Amino acid sequence: MLDVMSLSYPFQTLLLGCVTTPSRRYLSKTRWYQVQATPPSSLILNADESGKFSEKLHGSNLASGRGAPFVTQGSAVGIIGGVSMDATLKFLRKLVEFSSEDGANSIPFVLCSDPLLSKELLSYERSIFASSTSKAENLKQDSSPIVQTLRNKRVFLENFGTSCTVMPCNVSHSWYEQVSEGCSVPVLHMAECVAKELKEAKLKPLEAGSPLRIGVLATNATLAAGVYKEKLQNEGFDVVLPDRATMEHTVIPAMEALNRKDMEGACNLLRIALQVLLVRAANSVILASDDMRDLLPPDDPLLKKCIDPMDALARSTIKWVKSSGHNT
Repeated sequence: MLDVMSLSYPFQTLLLGCVTTPSRRYLSKTRWYQVQATPPSSLILNADESGKFSEKLHGSNLASGRGAPFVTQGSAVGIIGGVSMDATLKFLRKLVEFSSEDGANSIPFVLCSDPLLSKELLSYERSIFASSTSKAENLKQDSSPIVQTLRNKRVFLENFGTSCTVMPCNVSHSWYEQVSEGCSVPVLHMAECVAKELKEAKLKPLEAGSPLRIGVLATNATLAAGVYKEKLQNEGFDVVLPDRATMEHTVIPAMEALNRKDMEGACNLLRIALQVLLVRAANSVILASDDMRDLLPPDDPLLKKCIDPMDALARSTIKWVKSSGHNT
């Protein structure tokens, strides 16, 4: 069964959960992830516009991690929701499914989901949707409210007593350094998790004597921030990014078609973008956008050449929790 408490208050939701026995029935029904709320009779939380919490727990202090009704202090994974709640829930499903594959209990988690943060991230992503700005130019934009909100969530989860923090959102990693600075527990980087898994896979280049090439397909916000490029290069990979023509004629039109609900048109354009990267001798392509990945049907042959960063983040999270001895 899934023990969950969903706490809703003016600006955000705190979700506490732990799967005590693996359940395929639960995993197959996404709607179950929109949890059955338990009235917070022993827990009172308030949040102001800045995203800061004022916590009161009957008889104890939530910020210290004592008295949490569903998780053991130091054992839970802290999760900061991102642009899309759907994407966050998909990550939770992967975390539950992967960690309970061997019949063990799933690792507990604490999720901070904030509609205002999601709105700010989406607004930022759309502000450079069709631009070709560089990382330096993006940094000139005033993203300090987003950074502060992300830091507030990270600090809250850290004080709650979580063992590590993850952000299952590509664009949130644009400010990874600022968000993770000063954190006393690991903040896993999604792109680094992907790069390390690819390194461990010992792939062979498509062309003898050539370096291993990994493609990255994402929105302008993620590409311009260099979220994946640096991490992949650190592991010795050549990084293949869509050129300006590919972005202007396939990727951006695909996202525009998606916004118009033209799913077939968006899917066809995405296929072209993927094929362009693969023709450039990329071994695999990282689909660093959940909207893009969801466009392709599960049986699409191109998906075999694609990497879902959420998979790597979920596996790395489970691996870290188990290796640190917190999952008992």
